Amino acid sequence: MRKLGLSLLILFICSGSLFASGGGSSSKPLAGAYPIILSHGLFGWGTDSSGVISIISYWGGMDSYLTSQGATVYAPTKTAAQSNEVRGAQLASKINVYMAANGFTKVHILGHSQGGLDSRYAISNLGLSSKVSTLTTLNTPHRGSPIADIISNVLPDWIKPFVSAVLGVVVQLVYGGGQQDALAALGSLTTSGTALFNSYTPNASSVKYYSYGSYITIPDLIQHPLMGILQPACAAGGLFNGQGATCDGLVPYSSLKWGTFNGGPDYGILTTGVDHLEASNTLNSGKTWYDVEGYFLKMASNAKANQ
Repeated sequence: MRKLGLSLLILFICSGSLFASGGGSSSKPLAGAYPIILSHGLFGWGTDSSGVISIISYWGGMDSYLTSQGATVYAPTKTAAQSNEVRGAQLASKINVYMAANGFTKVHILGHSQGGLDSRYAISNLGLSSKVSTLTTLNTPHRGSPIADIISNVLPDWIKPFVSAVLGVVVQLVYGGGQQDALAALGSLTTSGTALFNSYTPNASSVKYYSYGSYITIPDLIQHPLMGILQPACAAGGLFNGQGATCDGLVPYSSLKWGTFNGGPDYGILTTGVDHLEASNTLNSGKTWYDVEGYFLKMASNAKANQ
């Protein structure tokens, strides 16, 4: 009888532990967080894109991953090639509709590349400051990109409208709707363009700003087939601009820091840094080289902890 009682006691304790920590009863790490808005960069797209590009994921499945961790996630589409102001207005409109339709009072925004700039514009100039708890920017060119400067300076003025028109047609075919304007997008990303932008887009006091970013350590073309080609030009341009040579292929490391800078992803010694596209896992480009899911969970968890 004593043994039976002891066995029942052990079973009761174990079953209590299982109920306390197992299965669906455990809280997911992002449960209770405000909804997360993913704001894509230049030539990016969201889940509501009408173009053929929408058959693949800009975020490489990170929107679904954050959802699996308990978050509510919305990844809207903006015009692929446009100014910060136009894209910011589109973002603000979609966020307002989304929040009203679902009864949300606050959201977090995570913006990659130009997506961080148009998010800043929407917050500071289009009334989103009361609706956004935190803005996290990822490899965003807050102080411009040397690559944008080089393109702007190398292309003769007479050919720029032609190039913009051709790009507009191509982008329209691939991405679907929206009035594309590659020249406006280019101007928004130069060092002079971002300096002007920053002058009329101050941080909102009610919003907490965080930034994350990465860089290429060696521009090998195996891990960085596109950004490895651009990295030497970005490094040289960064040195010329006084921004330093360290960059992700498009954005100097000094340019991507804004608000509270929380560093970048962790990776092994065989990984030669994390480039501009790998940082957002665009086209699943990052998963092979570092823990993308852990990185996104870290960013989202920081937003939740500071809401």
